[in-house]
Amino acid sequence: MSGGAGDFRKRLERAAEVRSYRGAGISAEEEAALDALDAQEREKRKKVSDAARAEYLVRDAMAQGKFDNLKYAGKPIPGLGERYDPDWWVKGLIQRENISGLGPAAILLRTEDAELDAKLDAQYTEQQVRDILADFNRRVIDARRQLQGGPPVVTRTRDVEEEVSRWRERRTARITDAPLPEPEPARSWWQRLWKGSAG
Repeated sequence: MSGGAGDFRKRLERAAEVRSYRGAGISAEEEAALDALDAQEREKRKKVSDAARAEYLVRDAMAQGKFDNLKYAGKPIPGLGERYDPDWWVKGLIQRENISGLGPAAILLRTEDAELDAKLDAQYTEQQVRDILADFNRRVIDARRQLQGGPPVVTRTRDVEEEVSRWRERRTARITDAPLPEPEPARSWWQRLWKGSAG
């Protein structure tokens, strides 16, 4: 610790000690002497440079371990050096909290369009596929009509009949590509009887 920071610490301790005497039943002369000493300490504190004060506070925090285990210790700070983005806090929150479903309609629809085939493949009936496609197309058209600004909507609507046909083809391909279950080995009547009585 440098001499300036050490002197500053001593002065802080002395000021705390002086303040502890107040209100302890001392005489008026002693009170006046303490006031004079307090004013003298304030003048000394004014002479301490901001750099020395900052150095002391940083060193004190390091000694207390307040800088241990920081999140980006030894790593580059993300976003440092990039141009200013007024929405930096919101974008950071969305990324940290993994929030989905928020953002401009153009981006959300583009993301949904990329994942739409997988969503359709998870459906069991043709009507479910048609309902999902009708809802998607309606939202694309609504987003194109919006006047709120944001990026342009470049996502295309889907042809329902064509998508249903593709869904059927993918479903048929999955069924034909799926391995057939192996048949159970033939068992005699007493093995079947034995297994039935054991279960």
